[in-house]
Amino acid sequence: MNPSVVVRAPNWVGDMVMATPMLLRLAQSEAFREVRILARAPLAPILKDSPLEARVVTIQSDAEELDRYRELRPDIALLYSNSLGAAWRAFRARVPMRAGARLSGRSWLLTHAVSVPSEDGRRVAIPTAHLLRDITGLLGVTVADLHPRLWVREEIVDSERARLERLGLAPGAGYVLCCPGAAYGSAKLWPPERFARALDLLRERHGLRAVVSGGPGEEALIAAVVRASASEAISLSAEPRTLESLKALVQGARLVLVGDSGPRWYAAAFDVPCVSVMGPNAPELTASSLERARIVRRTDLDCAPCLRKHCPLGHHACLRGLGVEAVLQAAEELLSCAKSC
Repeated sequence: MNPSVVVRAPNWVGDMVMATPMLLRLAQSEAFREVRILARAPLAPILKDSPLEARVVTIQSDAEELDRYRELRPDIALLYSNSLGAAWRAFRARVPMRAGARLSGRSWLLTHAVSVPSEDGRRVAIPTAHLLRDITGLLGVTVADLHPRLWVREEIVDSERARLERLGLAPGAGYVLCCPGAAYGSAKLWPPERFARALDLLRERHGLRAVVSGGPGEEALIAAVVRASASEAISLSAEPRTLESLKALVQGARLVLVGDSGPRWYAAAFDVPCVSVMGPNAPELTASSLERARIVRRTDLDCAPCLRKHCPLGHHACLRGLGVEAVLQAAEELLSCAKSC
């Protein structure tokens, strides 16, 4: 009998989106009698309306994750989460085969592992999508196309467009969606007034109204960008915001302007041009699906990338020293290509 697989999904929005090609390929494989996806409940809407939706099993806590393993009794746990805890819970549940990346000191908990390249004792940054592909390859499954895919219902699309029009967007008008937040930490935040200035210039030069949104707890940041804008940016800070509705917002945008965050991958999945402002992160980690994306970052700093949540030197030069013109130039290149390509 073919084995059953439980995939422990990633814990970050962008990583979940990047995992979709691998998840789809696993679901299509005839090598497994069943493929289920364990996902943290807040991230489950990412896979809603997709061919994968019925395979998702949501979890609210570590204890519930362990319980689901024991209920599902899979032959294989495929770990897209690189945490020690994810491997430990699969081990405790006595899943016979536990496959994942050899990271976080968890090699002893895995039966099958991918080794991540290192240099001088430090991990070499490789694209996350490539790592997920290689982890999937431990099961003998090859994934040729790493382009992420998302789905959204027409009723959600219509509802979001109606909401934007209620908030002042002219019917049929183009807009740039701005998500200035970054869940990982303050070191990844470009100053709100810079976002605002870029949005004002895009309105002035290209007629694109700004729509500013973000995740839970980012209301103050959204408000700061809108307050600094002089071009009637539309704020969604007081509106319901979900990972499902975000799909419709991204799909309908002419351009997405974000920090180093998950919505960049929504844009990739829907083939929407996107400018991502990057500070302390290593660009190699997100070096996939760049056809319609521009990563804007400083390359003249010895301290970057530091991969830290908070600037250890206190100056945040990687983002505070990043000007608006570089971001605007990247945006205009993408808009020009969208018209001519």
